[in-house]
Amino acid sequence: MREIHLEDTKRGRLELLTPRDRGRVGIYACGPTVYSRIHIGNARPFVVFSLLKRFLEHEGYEVELVVNVTDVNDKIYDAARAKDVPSAELAAEMSALYTADTDALALGRPDHEPLASETIGAIVDYIQTLIDRGHAYAVDGDVYFRVRSDPEYGSLSHRQLENMEQGEDDSDPALGARKEDPLDFALWKARKEGEDTSWPAPWGEGRPGWHIECSAMAEQLLGVGFDIHGGGSDLVFPHHENEAAQTRAARGAELAGLWMHNGMIQTTGEKMAKSVGNIALLHEVIEQCGPESVLMYLISGHYRQPLAFSPETLEQARANVRRIREAARKLVPGDTGDEHLRTYRDAFFGALANDFNTAAALAQLNEWLSAAAQLGAKRDGDLREMLGVLGLESLLDPPEDAPAEVRALAEERQSARALRDFAAADDLRDRIASLGWEVRDVAQGFELLPL
Repeated sequence: MREIHLEDTKRGRLELLTPRDRGRVGIYACGPTVYSRIHIGNARPFVVFSLLKRFLEHEGYEVELVVNVTDVNDKIYDAARAKDVPSAELAAEMSALYTADTDALALGRPDHEPLASETIGAIVDYIQTLIDRGHAYAVDGDVYFRVRSDPEYGSLSHRQLENMEQGEDDSDPALGARKEDPLDFALWKARKEGEDTSWPAPWGEGRPGWHIECSAMAEQLLGVGFDIHGGGSDLVFPHHENEAAQTRAARGAELAGLWMHNGMIQTTGEKMAKSVGNIALLHEVIEQCGPESVLMYLISGHYRQPLAFSPETLEQARANVRRIREAARKLVPGDTGDEHLRTYRDAFFGALANDFNTAAALAQLNEWLSAAAQLGAKRDGDLREMLGVLGLESLLDPPEDAPAEVRALAEERQSARALRDFAAADDLRDRIASLGWEVRDVAQGFELLPL
């Protein structure tokens, strides 16, 4: 096994991955709140941690990946009211669409995808433990966590208490008046008028707060002190800070050994978010570019850095996919066997071992392609191994036959070129591209390649 170093948000430095259980790695990554279809920004953590699992398995680890689904949340209630549908029905519908949209990336599913709505018993027990230990208190059916009862609060996000705002008072002005301290956050929320999903608890009918859901789901499946807790950088505070505090208070131990956060997708320098309205829905981008190009785009930058989203960045990803696919057509399955090429392959995995740097790994993969072309390499063993870790092994599949509709357009274009009607030929080329294919002129007439 290589030594693998990952950036730990809490310590602010690279840390050697040292699994709690020898040879086994447990990863919990925060998944979506299912009140609408996910956008490509929501897909970044799904991709990052799915591929991290692949890499760790390649290195010989047994990996258990948990990605939760938050199906109980204020945003779901609000969206359901706007659509005039039951909140549970909306959450179930959007959960199914989330699964379908991420299935299209062909990375497989996480080992566990727990629902908050199916973890209520564990959540209630967790809250009761916090109350019994003096870290939480009930008032008017709500339960709040005493932030100042945790002396290490702020150690993950590196914030001072005076610079913190939980962000819970916006939707309920009366909430602040019920707290002992403005810093305290909700563990349980009493049922309000118009909320159609709730559960019984010792403090009254209601439902869990967001942060306690993840603490309970993570512990239930991975225990306390599992290896990696992941998610978007926008979750560091308050979500992950609160998760960590709850576990220290209830269990006297750290929830995770290492905290790993991916950067945001940005348009024109601004974070992609439904609240801003600058979203690109994942399923629409996949339909436009294909799943391989979407994956290529999402791994084109270092996971910790923001990633710009634009037609230009998507086209760059599509071009790289085409380059790899075309190079692979000249190779046959088998061990590459060339030590010079193996150098690039080793550097590829070395980049992944150094804070999972997929951008640097892709650069080594492209160097491998260039060197293989110069050396006249015939076999694809190294390339197949590298692409498999990146979830792009489909680029080595034999080219599929174009649909009859696409072939008919290509033949029509060929006729237009013969008549020197280049405007019509260009229009037909664009129509072919809109169907996911590229037409190329060759000595025999034309060939069609999937985009």
